[in-house]
Amino acid sequence: MTTIRTDYLENFERRVEQELLRLCTSAGMLNGTLLASDDIDEHWHKLAPEYMADAVPQVKDYPTVSVAWASYLGIAIAWGWDTDWALCKEDPYTSYYGKQGFDDMDEHIVYDMLGLTPDGYEARDIESIIRRCGETAVSLIRHEHIEPQSTMAFHVFARACRVMYRIGAAIELKRLGYKFEKLN
Repeated sequence: MTTIRTDYLENFERRVEQELLRLCTSAGMLNGTLLASDDIDEHWHKLAPEYMADAVPQVKDYPTVSVAWASYLGIAIAWGWDTDWALCKEDPYTSYYGKQGFDDMDEHIVYDMLGLTPDGYEARDIESIIRRCGETAVSLIRHEHIEPQSTMAFHVFARACRVMYRIGAAIELKRLGYKFEKLN
């Protein structure tokens, strides 16, 4: 029986978050802080089982997509949180699917939900940073040298997806004009 080392997973998740936050900040998509809301963070627990069921089979052929699409889900949830949280929090996971299901979830969220144009700067910037974050997350996972298809590999992947979800949410919150301000 494999023992899951929670301390290892928490350290891995923290490293991934720090690296992706640095990447997003250097690209101008975040300002050095991971904007967050407890509502949005906790909503991951509702969506994660179905997301993982879609993402895990994609890992072998599309590793970047399998982890990166969690960011688009975070973007959608942050957008819904700002727009009408009472309604959004009740939406089923499949409402974030595009016409081709999981495969075009990214386009459905960016174009249909957010209303951005495919050839616009905002959509291209979002796609670019999420791709870069996904590639970085996959690289960080691979550098762990964990046995593929093991229980630990699943948990490391799940932690990376949660970070990607939170990064997507933070990017959308910043795009919507949210920021942390020091109170006196």
